[in-house]
Amino acid sequence: MKKSVYAVGILTLVVLAVVSCKDEKQAQAEKTVNNYVVYVDSLDNVSEDDARANWEAIDAGYQTRISEAEMSVTDANDNEALREKVAVSKAKYEALKAKYEAEAAAQTTKSKTPNQLLRDRFFGEGKVGEDMNFSWVNKDNILKVYDDFFQSYKDNKGDFSREDYDETKLIYEALDSRKNTVEKEGLSSEDNNKIASIKFKFAPMFKMNRIGAKARENEEAKE
Repeated sequence: MKKSVYAVGILTLVVLAVVSCKDEKQAQAEKTVNNYVVYVDSLDNVSEDDARANWEAIDAGYQTRISEAEMSVTDANDNEALREKVAVSKAKYEALKAKYEAEAAAQTTKSKTPNQLLRDRFFGEGKVGEDMNFSWVNKDNILKVYDDFFQSYKDNKGDFSREDYDETKLIYEALDSRKNTVEKEGLSSEDNNKIASIKFKFAPMFKMNRIGAKARENEEAKE
């Protein structure tokens, strides 16, 4: 009988310990999620100028808190309500982040020269600068670089000014110069032939478009 009472007592203590542990996890999860929600809500009180100037620090603080909040929700016993709170604040933050990132991107674009915008359009953000360095182009990606360049040219040539055509000529010559180096580094015959096909289509198209742009601007200057 004493052994039975003892066993029941031990079992009770174990159950109480488990329940207590779950309660502690739940309480900790609620505290962590509430801290996260308060942080996101506090951003409403930050001026737009301060937010722009300190966005990296703000985002770093956010990433730490969202990580902690999501982990605590996973550990909590009854987490549906907490998960909903996290989701609401997360959506609120993502909307705010999208706003500031869009403004930053617009400001960056505004500060770029027309020539840099053209290079970005052909090859991607920041891939080619004023130095026309194509060292990142190799035997494995050069075909795609030529193809992307040609497709972008066809898509945007209607908006080019005479200066854009002059810059495009310099860009194309620099890419061709890089191709001469890549050929010696193992460019396959198949890719080389495909590039030759692109160049064959591009050259006469570019020549006519450039003449047309110069004639158009000359006519506009007379008016």
